[in-house]
Amino acid sequence: MTTSPPAPQDGRLDPVPSAVTGERRRLTDLAYRMLGSVAEAEDAVQETYARWYAMSPPQRAAVASPAGWLTKVAGRVCLDVLRSARARRERYVGEWVPEPLPERTEWSTGAMDADPADRITLDESVSMAFLVVLEAMTPAERVAFVLHDVFRYPFSEVAGIVGRTPAACRRLASSARRRVEASRAPSPPTVQQARVVREFKRAWEARDIRALIGLLDADATAVGDGGGVVTARPHPVEGAEPIARFFAERTLPGRLAIRECTVNGLPGLAALLDGAVLSVYAFDIGEAGIRRIWAVLNPEKLRPWRTG
Repeated sequence: MTTSPPAPQDGRLDPVPSAVTGERRRLTDLAYRMLGSVAEAEDAVQETYARWYAMSPPQRAAVASPAGWLTKVAGRVCLDVLRSARARRERYVGEWVPEPLPERTEWSTGAMDADPADRITLDESVSMAFLVVLEAMTPAERVAFVLHDVFRYPFSEVAGIVGRTPAACRRLASSARRRVEASRAPSPPTVQQARVVREFKRAWEARDIRALIGLLDADATAVGDGGGVVTARPHPVEGAEPIARFFAERTLPGRLAIRECTVNGLPGLAALLDGAVLSVYAFDIGEAGIRRIWAVLNPEKLRPWRTG
């Protein structure tokens, strides 16, 4: 799928090309946080540019702020996608986990060079734990919160995208903010998190149940997303010992390699078979150990992880 904006159909030059094309990274950042899907974010940005170039040159020239116009349209497209996604995810086979993002420097060959993940900024607002909380919000809450709290758009502008009054958008963002704050718990420094993930990898490879239990919070939860394409547990595994036994009892083919990597900006793991990524593991780590593990096995969600 191309990631370049469509060219004007009338053959004439766009009146403000740099002001339009230069917005692609910001729009992709925005759309991924709203949708939790690289593919859907890419489609939303493509649709936004298609609508821009569907206008006549005089109409495009009359837009006082191309960046504002693009943001408004992208926000509305994402809102429509979120509304339809709620029904689609109810029909999704098994658990639905947001698409994991790699660190750009770790996956630098082949199709990844042109992938939209190259343009998504990794920070706290794309951590798997954060995205999972966003998934629990209503479409309007999510859009209002992402636009205002993450991207700092004033409620007067958010209102034009969500289709509600600024006061209503303020309430939506406030409700969403309470959800986020309620989900937050202290986490150790990233270096310490990386050490925990490394120890988990070693214990998994050694099938050391006792070591795995020692790394997990007593109330830990593990979720697998196979999308009906790859076999995964249909329901979360809960508790340190059940999770430890689940990982220890999983068969690891001799050619399978477990690699430490960055997943959505934090330490994670990827399982590779003959160099191809089969699954990606994101972790939420607290002071008492690993609180949550998200395993993404659905190959449709691992496109940014392809290495050529």
